Amino acid sequence: MRGVIWLFLLFAVAVVAALTLGNNDGLVSLYWRGWRLDVSLNLFLIALVIGCGALLTAVRAINALVTLPGRAREWRLAQREKGAQAALREALGEYFGARYSRAQKAALRALSIQGALPDERRDADFLALVHLLAANSAHRLQDRRRRDEQLSLALSNARSAAMEEGARLLAAEWAIDDRDAARALGLLAELGPGVARRTQALRLKLQATRLDKHPLEALRTARLLAKHQGFSKAAAQGLLRALAFEAVEAARDADQLRVVWQQLDTADRRDPLVAARAAQRAAVFSAHDDGRGWLRPFWDDIAALAADERAALAEALVLVMPGLGPEWLQRLESAVQQFPRDRHLAYALGHALAERQLWGKARLALEQVTDDHNLPTATRRRSWLTLAQLAENDGDLDRRARCFEAAAVLQ
Repeated sequence: MRGVIWLFLLFAVAVVAALTLGNNDGLVSLYWRGWRLDVSLNLFLIALVIGCGALLTAVRAINALVTLPGRAREWRLAQREKGAQAALREALGEYFGARYSRAQKAALRALSIQGALPDERRDADFLALVHLLAANSAHRLQDRRRRDEQLSLALSNARSAAMEEGARLLAAEWAIDDRDAARALGLLAELGPGVARRTQALRLKLQATRLDKHPLEALRTARLLAKHQGFSKAAAQGLLRALAFEAVEAARDADQLRVVWQQLDTADRRDPLVAARAAQRAAVFSAHDDGRGWLRPFWDDIAALAADERAALAEALVLVMPGLGPEWLQRLESAVQQFPRDRHLAYALGHALAERQLWGKARLALEQVTDDHNLPTATRRRSWLTLAQLAENDGDLDRRARCFEAAAVLQ
């Protein structure tokens, strides 16, 4: 198609030339020292065009000859840059293929090729990226000395903020792999406020704080991650609840437990399972009033809770039963009336009646609990032991012995 177009253009030029120059009778006279040369205007124009073309060709040829060394140098530099890029691509391929030793060798080869370039042709971010790749390969090979050397070189060569931030995030991840939570938290603290709120930075901070045994800080970080949709809704709820459990279990006395409870987020304190775990921990420190106070809001709205949440609340309430006030009886009886088939509520009511020394009613409620084999063994055993205590108060030693025997055989 291109040849046909050029053929038509050639025909057009020929037609224009024939129409223009065919009837041109002009002459051009050239004088030189007494000599005179007369040529036709057509010949002069043709010679002028050819001469200009020859002059332009000669100038270009001379320029190409003069610039040949420079162009050869540029070609050699371009070939080196191409070789460095090829080595980097090879290193990336080997790294993603889990051949870390080969990836490290390819990265070092890319560094040597790039290092042979003049200073003005070196790409600092390219060097930083290759150093990071070599460091990551060394980390996979458990070569910490070379990893730290390459990381230092990457940070010194990084010119863009993104490259430096990426290097620090990688270093924090390596520190977590080394179980060095303090170093990981220090590296994360060096990041800017915007970078520190990114999902990857928050994930690393969560891992570091959990590794460093700071459950409250881990809980706050996990809540930020959940806010940024770093987890699914179900996973976020489970993680937040587990971290709240860790924070509560980390308390070493009643005062510390109260401080932890106040530092929990409102959403955590409204979680029945978290409140039940806190009450169980309060029972360990004999802080029964605090435990019952944390459980009270849930018992006032027991109808809104699921079966597993009611069971956890009942187990926790029994543990903080000493010193139970009479107002709790009405609350528990109302819960049993709403859920007459829930044996966990009957279990809590039976122990509350026993605590208030209403032994007849307590025995009836607890006997229903001991006969239910779907209840946990610990729940049934505690009920048998309470029945033994009631029998002792009644002076019925035979029944007391049977209750102790029934508690002993439970497994």
